Amino acid sequence: MYFKLFCVVSALSLFSKCHCLGEKDEIQNHCDLLRQWLAPSSVTVELNKKGFHREVTTTVEFRSKELSGVKVLLIHRWPRDVYVDPYQLASLSDQNKWKILLDSPIDLEVPAHEASGFVTYVYPFSTGPTSKLFKVTIPIHGRYHKPSFDGKMFKSVDIEAPELLLRTEKCAQLSSLEPHTVVDAPCTASNSSTCSWVKVKPQQDLNPVSFQLPVGDGSLVAHVCGGTLLVTMICCVALSKYMWKHQII
Repeated sequence: MYFKLFCVVSALSLFSKCHCLGEKDEIQNHCDLLRQWLAPSSVTVELNKKGFHREVTTTVEFRSKELSGVKVLLIHRWPRDVYVDPYQLASLSDQNKWKILLDSPIDLEVPAHEASGFVTYVYPFSTGPTSKLFKVTIPIHGRYHKPSFDGKMFKSVDIEAPELLLRTEKCAQLSSLEPHTVVDAPCTASNSSTCSWVKVKPQQDLNPVSFQLPVGDGSLVAHVCGGTLLVTMICCVALSKYMWKHQII
């Protein structure tokens, strides 16, 4: 009786150890695969269209092969000179294979000097294994600036390249991935919680892409205001005479 009980306990203990070792090996394998994905990747940023309404296209190409279970995150840090339209982004995310999260509400009407910079979190997704090449296009819009009194007719706006982050739920020992930096960021576009992500170093240092926005000439403010007031008064007088002549009440 005791011998049988001893055999059962020994068997369960051995099974438990094997199971734990199997799980540990699987976790280590996922960490090793994630480390391969952390090899310097190609990140390019392009600026398309002209005027106040532009498109920023980010292309990411990993050096490793496809891997299931890897989550990708792009963090864009935008200057106060531009904004994104949340409603436009919502419609685009339904058409494209990515979701986006804003770190703060966006006021579409305020000028640049009253606005603040903001951050967007872009989550590419796919139904199968994570692709080694993906592209994300985000429409941005320039804000109006204060008139310039020093003769400058344009304002230069710099768009920094996004940060590329990775994570996998089956690799919890992110400290073993040093010297790569581990940062906290929202787990998903629903912003339900934060997770630990590993930052991927690009193959080359990326310079910001730049474009210019037209700025009003401050020396013409008095002339424009005076002309606008004069035209308004003339129109009011002409409209009043017409109404008086035709007895329009």
